[in-house]
Amino acid sequence: MVTLGSLWLPILLSAVFVWIASALIWTVMPHHKTDWKKLPDEEALRGALKGQNLAPAQYSFPHAPDSAAMKDPEVVRKLQEGPVGVLTIWPSGMPTMGGKMAASFVYYLVVGAIVAYLAGRTVAAGAEYLAVFRVTGTVAWLAYAFGGIPDSIWFGRPWSTTVKILIDGLVYALLTAGVFGWLWPGG
Repeated sequence: MVTLGSLWLPILLSAVFVWIASALIWTVMPHHKTDWKKLPDEEALRGALKGQNLAPAQYSFPHAPDSAAMKDPEVVRKLQEGPVGVLTIWPSGMPTMGGKMAASFVYYLVVGAIVAYLAGRTVAAGAEYLAVFRVTGTVAWLAYAFGGIPDSIWFGRPWSTTVKILIDGLVYALLTAGVFGWLWPGG
């Protein structure tokens, strides 16, 4: 068994490498530029929403708080007429990146720690690079990418966006697996 404490360096370095890769993917690479579409009349929607004084949250429309409400004839009519969707409202003002970047780094550290925990319990000290790579890469890919699939299944996220997230997650997983394979403790 390999202890979590002996894996602090791969946890930290994998988080650093994934953080850098994520920053490059989202700022330099063009493939996520088409994930969001512009509304035909953005100002009309902004005007309609502004008057509602919405707090930052996720809203569904038409809203039905439970399965019984989904049978209400008025809700059924609205669902059939459309539009139907989910709306996320952020706080007003210029978006700040510092807190989000720090939180994403903490997330990458947590994923690295979970990867380390599982690998430390299933891969022996001194294991070959590829054995470590397979286990850590699989766990990291699951952690980084597969949680987004339900958003396409249940909430209408375009499958093309989910496929991009799966590919991004694979890049992060390969980096994580490479670091763990490289720095895996000897026997």
